[in-house]
Amino acid sequence: MKHRPDDPESNEDPMTIRIRRSELATPASNWKMIEKSASSGADLVFLDLEDAVAPAKKVESRANVIRALNELDWGHTLRAMRCNDAPSLWGADDVREVVEAAGQNLDILIVPKVKEPRDVWFFDTLLHQLEQKLGLDHQIGIEILIEETEALARVEEIAGCCPRLEALILGVGDLSASQGIRWGLIGDPNAGYPGDLWHYARNRMIVAARANGLDAIDGPFPNFRDPEGYRKEATEGSILGCVGKWAIHPNQIDIANDVFAPTKEEIEKARKMCDAYNAAEAGGAGAGDAGGILVDAATLRLYQAVLDRAERTGRL
Repeated sequence: MKHRPDDPESNEDPMTIRIRRSELATPASNWKMIEKSASSGADLVFLDLEDAVAPAKKVESRANVIRALNELDWGHTLRAMRCNDAPSLWGADDVREVVEAAGQNLDILIVPKVKEPRDVWFFDTLLHQLEQKLGLDHQIGIEILIEETEALARVEEIAGCCPRLEALILGVGDLSASQGIRWGLIGDPNAGYPGDLWHYARNRMIVAARANGLDAIDGPFPNFRDPEGYRKEATEGSILGCVGKWAIHPNQIDIANDVFAPTKEEIEKARKMCDAYNAAEAGGAGAGDAGGILVDAATLRLYQAVLDRAERTGRL
């Protein structure tokens, strides 16, 4: 599912083919919310069997996931499930039961609380066995959450460990607990911490993802009644290289879809720059000039990526 970022002749942005501007979290225990999510307009909806479902409801909630995958009309929305983690009592059975009953309609498996490559290999092997057993005509992709300090410390190794892997997601909630962050002081102007608390973790995850041809997805923004706060955080993630963000409420979807697609101004500038470079190249030069701004082979990659992204998101 990946482009070939190692192809020296390709100017294409090394990201997966799927569009993941918005990833909507939906509790697998709530059928009404599941029904609404199918027509929400999110690029991806994941039916959550992990943190959103109480332990006593996890097993019975698998039936909702199966029913939703088999019966609802998802249109162009990617269909995903977040299972429980590998060491848990439920993770393996989450995957086995859902894939055996609805694997033909499942696009993505989201794996939480990854700490090392073997946590990814466990689900990769399980999916491979089920795909072979059931004769599925497609491969189910994997996205993983970077939400443990062990994962962040080994994120480069984890990002390159499995060809089924398509995206890394920054999970700041569990990462806060794992790192021992003083959560009660976050956002307190008197706490004394300068800048963005998550800049290092976000940037390191993005670099690891991009180096391995994966999508980088920014994690959740908890206050769904603060649309401007969500937009600000999404914009900051997009500047660094994220291609999408989690939405914990439907009112965050349109914001993410807007932020993670190029603007009209960006598209017009990219066209102008690409045209200037192509004209210069046709004349035998290695760089062009567009309104006093130099565009060469290196900057062409940036501008061409804007046009590629605009095309995939329907803005071109």
